[in-house]
Amino acid sequence: MTYPPYGEGSGVNRQPGHGGWPAPAASDSGWPQAPVPAQPGSRVAYVPQDVTAQQDLAAQPDVTAQQDVPRRLDATSPLPKAAPKKPGRDRYLDLLRSIALVRVVIYHLFGWAWLTVLFPSMGVMFALAGSLMARSLNRPALGVIRGRIRRLLPPLWAFSALALTLLLLGHWNPGKDPDTGGTWGWLGIVDYVIPIGSPAYPFEVANPPGFLEGSWAEQAIGPLWYLRAYLWFVLASPLLLWAFRKVPWATLLAPLALTAVVGTGLVTIPGRTGEAVTDFAVYGSCWVLGFAHHEGLLAKVPRYLAVSCSALLMAFGLWWAQGHLTEEGWDLNEIPLAQAAWSLGFVVILLQYSPSWQQLPGRLARWDKPITLANNRAVTIYLWHNFLIMATFPLIDLLYSLPFMDERLSSALDTTYMVWSLVLVWPLIALAIVGVGWIEDLAAKRPPRLWPDGRKRKQKRH
Repeated sequence: MTYPPYGEGSGVNRQPGHGGWPAPAASDSGWPQAPVPAQPGSRVAYVPQDVTAQQDLAAQPDVTAQQDVPRRLDATSPLPKAAPKKPGRDRYLDLLRSIALVRVVIYHLFGWAWLTVLFPSMGVMFALAGSLMARSLNRPALGVIRGRIRRLLPPLWAFSALALTLLLLGHWNPGKDPDTGGTWGWLGIVDYVIPIGSPAYPFEVANPPGFLEGSWAEQAIGPLWYLRAYLWFVLASPLLLWAFRKVPWATLLAPLALTAVVGTGLVTIPGRTGEAVTDFAVYGSCWVLGFAHHEGLLAKVPRYLAVSCSALLMAFGLWWAQGHLTEEGWDLNEIPLAQAAWSLGFVVILLQYSPSWQQLPGRLARWDKPITLANNRAVTIYLWHNFLIMATFPLIDLLYSLPFMDERLSSALDTTYMVWSLVLVWPLIALAIVGVGWIEDLAAKRPPRLWPDGRKRKQKRH
């Protein structure tokens, strides 16, 4: 069995109101009279407040409380102000994040290169995370960074515990790793605990335990580059946000220019340092675009201008990709400059049309619970989905042993093998959410929940 490429987005030679009522006048009874309607031409208007909370892979929605309104007014009490719209999560952004996660799973299962053009998931997720980070940096930066790291590490530790156990059972010796070796090889274990760099792993494990193929580590551990990139963006965000507020357009486009230098071979940075710099450059503009979305700069750009410039940028990305195709074809993950240009233009259009829903409209409402669940368990889904994809293969192989399987049915199973894998991976992801997803709650200092899909807990009657 040959697995699809894992390097989703890696880009570095990797496979796989208030109200306007007039002041009340007191009546003889001591109760305020009804407010006088605004006259024609009056400037009195109700302006709803739109306060939204966003969530990235390592952050959870804020908890809000309702304000009590007095039930009775006396003659000296002013009329209460119109309550602002209740703060909540931006469901449009939640929808985008859910689509991005589903697309990542499908890409890693089938390896379809055209999916990187259809929907650049990693660019979307970095932009949404950047928007949330800008919002959070209204608070002291050190506390925000500490909170982000705290929410990221415990889920990673659970994953790393299993991965390292399987690697050591497979007789992997970090000290003899051909890429690092010696003391540096053992120090690379630190990246399984704090993702400062991409974790080291062997391309082949000599005696893989259980059902895993020899190249399982590349499939399962390779995608952890995202956590490394995310951590560096979090650490750099206070400086990036300061620069953005000083020179917004230069800060937005600087990573794209850096990609043109380090992502095209003009300047080559060897090893994992080069991988980290390239990933930072490729997705840096998307992260800063999240700043622009939160700060309102993107909304100030006329839509026709934003869409026109984005279309030109995306066209450039496709043009560059066409001239630099790799063995993977149109897989933008292997063409850094094309990935950077296409992702930035694509995400600008998505955020330019952002409707800021507090509730999913129309037919989308039926997907409310799965979307809420995916956003509350985004780290778990991303960390474990490749392991779970590989777990579907031995389960499907069991079907060949059924007594009624003849040559015709076996041939049909061969044809639909990957479809069955796609069907089976979602129940396995559900099991992972129940089994280890609650670690995300503990990391966020919340009571653990097995299935956080937005359903309200039933309150006991006393």
